[in-house]
Amino acid sequence: MRSVIHFCALLLLLFLTFSGRAQEGRYEVQTDVNQQFIWHVKALHPDGYTLDVKAFDEDGNIYDVKALEDSNQKYIMEIKAFVRDEQLPVKVLVSEEQFKPVVAIDTKGQVYPIKAITKDGSTLEVRGVRKSGHIVHIKAVAGKETFFGVKAISQKGKLNDIKGIKMYDKRLELNLNGIEVHAHVVALPQIQ
Repeated sequence: MRSVIHFCALLLLLFLTFSGRAQEGRYEVQTDVNQQFIWHVKALHPDGYTLDVKAFDEDGNIYDVKALEDSNQKYIMEIKAFVRDEQLPVKVLVSEEQFKPVVAIDTKGQVYPIKAITKDGSTLEVRGVRKSGHIVHIKAVAGKETFFGVKAISQKGKLNDIKGIKMYDKRLELNLNGIEVHAHVVALPQIQ
């Protein structure tokens, strides 16, 4: 058990150390230090097609959600919502609900729910549906027992799993701009 905690702590430390830089994807963002490439975030429908995963504001405006791969390490990718001119962190919230909300959080504490958009234009909430140790499984919820995997997809067709990572055993991971966070949302390579 202790080795699992150390492994998760190491993952989170790497994530926090290399946050803000990325490589390989559709978009290119130039920073002072590195070139960034951004992966798409999609929900996978069992019929073989993908659903766009987006952030929504209270007025119904829709914003991209993307995964950032660091040029110095490729294991942990940040998940960000691109809201106006900002890249907002995506987190799993502390909640008494069975499935925990996944949202982007801005500097003023405004939350932007993350949802998958179906072919008919309706939306499915993206939620943390269960926890295994320090990992929260993130899915698009299509019904009480129907979940679609949420993945980061590179332009070259690589897939990474979107997961919540916890560093601590307690419910509250941190308080971010007045919002109680249960887990950090990242993309990790799929387990072989």
